Parts: sequence; structure tokens; C-alpha cells
Amino acid sequence: MEAMEIPRDVAEWNNLILIYKFALKEIDTKLNILNEEFQFIHAHNPIEHIKSRVKTTDSIIGKLKRKGYDVTLENAKEYIHDIAGIRIICSFTSDIYTIYELIKKQSDVKIIEVKDYIKTPKPNGYQSLHLIVEVPIFLSDRAEPVKVEIQIRTIAMDFWASLEHKIFYKFNKAVPEGITDQLKECADVVSNLDHRMLSIRNVMAQYK
Repeated sequence: MEAMEIPRDVAEWNNLILIYKFALKEIDTKLNILNEEFQFIHAHNPIEHIKSRVKTTDSIIGKLKRKGYDVTLENAKEYIHDIAGIRIICSFTSDIYTIYELIKKQSDVKIIEVKDYIKTPKPNGYQSLHLIVEVPIFLSDRAEPVKVEIQIRTIAMDFWASLEHKIFYKFNKAVPEGITDQLKECADVVSNLDHRMLSIRNVMAQYK
């Protein structure tokens, strides 16, 4: 029985998704190597855990339409920078910037964009360090540069962002003012908690 032939446009979109999966593997391998080496040298893991995902074709197409672009592979690669996304969760805010510096030193990783929502949180209190990087993926017939979004945040920041995300969709973006006020207060608590935890860690480091 002959295998059903995949329509050309579907095959091309599937190939695009595959390339972004390769990019995630490339970044994930780099991060794990850096984390293990850092543990060996400094007896400390800056990375608690890593989450990754690739957008579905429907999600990419929907975002292109919302942004007003024609639905093409070229526009997806040019204008949708979070097709592949990695979230790095750390214990301390200092780890966030340590990881950022380690990523910057990778000779084959190009930093395209940096948004620091820790030094300048969003109005709702959201905190995280966002990077758009470009990494070369070596295929059988070519090397292709692929963009990956990297979000780096503490455990407390991630907990807050997860709750905010659930509330955002629960109320279909129209979140009652009372809840938004409470979320902002919680964001302030998270910021204070991260600061105090880092202070404790720095005091502990003085004891050998």
C-alpha cells in the first residue's frame, strides 16, 4: 500500500517546525553543558530547570494574521520570533544575568534583541529577561540561521507569570480591576522575596 503523499504546503510547514525543533535541541544542549560546567567549577547550578516548546502551524498562522502579514513561510521566519521558545528557571536573580553572560559568550549564538523586564517590569508587574537569539542549524544541504526566544526568570517570577497567564485566559483578557491590583501587589512581593533570598545566599557564601 502506497503511503499517502503529503500536500506540498503542509510538508513545507512541517519542515519549518522541524527546523525550529532542531534549534531548541541546539540551545538546550548548550545550556545543559554550561550548567554542568558551572556546577563543576563553582559548586552551584544557575539553572533549576528548562522548559521548551515549538508553536503549532495553526498558532504561527494565527499570529501572522493578527500582525497583518501574509501567511507565508518567509514571513513566519522573518516576523514571528517566538516560534521556538525556551524558558530557563533559576533560583536567584543573579543567576539570570550569569546565564545571559554565558549565552553572550557563545561564538555561534547571535543576540538579536534583549528586553529586561526585571530592571523595568511591565505595568502589571511581570518580570523576566527576554532574549531573541539566532543559532545556525546545520542541515544536510545547508546551514540555516534560526531564531529562538529565551525567557530567563526565577522560580518566584515563573509562579507569578503562570498564575497571571491562567487569570488572563479565564477572563478572556478582561481581568477585573480588583484582581489586577492583587496581581500587582503579588509581583511586588515576588520582587522583594527574590531580593531577600539573594541576600541570604550572599551571606551564606561568606561562610566556608
